[in-house]
Amino acid sequence: MGISIKEIITATMILFAVIDIIGSIPIIIDLRNKVGHIQSEKASIVAGLIMIVFLFIGKEILALIGIDVNSFAVAGSFVLLFLALEMILGIQLYKEDAPETASVVPLAFPLIAGAGSMTSILSLRAEYASINIVIAIILNIVFVYLVLKSSRRIEKFIGKGGIAVIRKVFGVILLAIAVKLFTSNIQGLI
Repeated sequence: MGISIKEIITATMILFAVIDIIGSIPIIIDLRNKVGHIQSEKASIVAGLIMIVFLFIGKEILALIGIDVNSFAVAGSFVLLFLALEMILGIQLYKEDAPETASVVPLAFPLIAGAGSMTSILSLRAEYASINIVIAIILNIVFVYLVLKSSRRIEKFIGKGGIAVIRKVFGVILLAIAVKLFTSNIQGLI
């Protein structure tokens, strides 16, 4: 399979919804206020590399422990379902310790390239060509970088209410993606 604009757009939107960098602006602002400076370039590059490497060796890691991609995709659909519920309902199902510094670790992983991103990447690999997923990852990382660089201006422009609306809209999209992912991969297991 070669480059497909449709696959690139779909994969980009899925990763955009899962990474939820717009919804993370309050977290980014809080980190910036606590530690003063965020390494936008370094965090973006490391997150992109983590996702691309996982795209190519994630399946092998799963094979090593005896899990097929369909099983991982079905499990991933549940992770996406819970992420979507968090976004739509404004609740927090997954609690994480607050990072002490705004270095690569809390930003690149797990904020940008977290469990949801990894699950989505492997789930996408079950359906789409790798080159299209790599392009989608790069497009998202460029957007993440721009958001990290201008997070204060974006927060002022959109406002807290606007960010909440965007989170809910992408939560519904993510919920639909989780259902599609589940139904298309559960058949491979039965």
